[in-house]
Amino acid sequence: MTDIEYLKKYLPKDKLEEGLNKLKQGFPVQYIVGNVDFYDINLLVNPNVLIPRFETELLVEKTINYAKDLKEPLDILDIGTGSGAIAITLAKRLNSHVLATDISKEALELAKENAERNNTNIEFKQSDILKNISGKFDIIISNPPYISKEEDIDPLVKNNEPHLALYAEDNGLYFYKNILENIKPFLKEKSLIAFEIGMTQSKDITEIAYTYLPNSIVKTEKDLTGRDRYIFIFNKF
Repeated sequence: MTDIEYLKKYLPKDKLEEGLNKLKQGFPVQYIVGNVDFYDINLLVNPNVLIPRFETELLVEKTINYAKDLKEPLDILDIGTGSGAIAITLAKRLNSHVLATDISKEALELAKENAERNNTNIEFKQSDILKNISGKFDIIISNPPYISKEEDIDPLVKNNEPHLALYAEDNGLYFYKNILENIKPFLKEKSLIAFEIGMTQSKDITEIAYTYLPNSIVKTEKDLTGRDRYIFIFNKF
């Protein structure tokens, strides 16, 4: 579906001309319309959150498949939930309790609204990565900021989407290092860690994972374009 078709599908006729003008000015169509389809749900989006993408749909799908090897009901932690896309989809698909966190109060407010719209019972908590978290989890999943501040990205993304959710220090590795360095107390004996990653980060994140979880199995998987996009860390599988 083209952006113009998307506008015509979701915008009222009396707002279509205004929407087309915003599209010409370089605003993302999803922010103009105010929603986006993700997996089998519809989510509200605004400039406080990233626009959920197809790559993240595949992260969710792969995680659901791996979850079959874990004992339900599952305890799931979604770090950096944004719009709530990952948390809501997993809550609808798996017998689970889902805790979704974000450092952004505005993102959490939108995620809560999305959870209510999609009839899902999710616990939300404001937290800087793992600092405000307690408990142990079967699955810890995250699509954290992973773009280096020196990296050139699509101007449509750079000029419109929240930099808090895009960029990370340490050549884009900051959040992976922070999570993996501190994650052990939050893992059940048999557990899964699922990350979306930048396409050049697999080797570095794999090394970080083995540093802090030396007895785990670390697997890189590709997105639909054949690029390294996901890392799954299996403990006691």
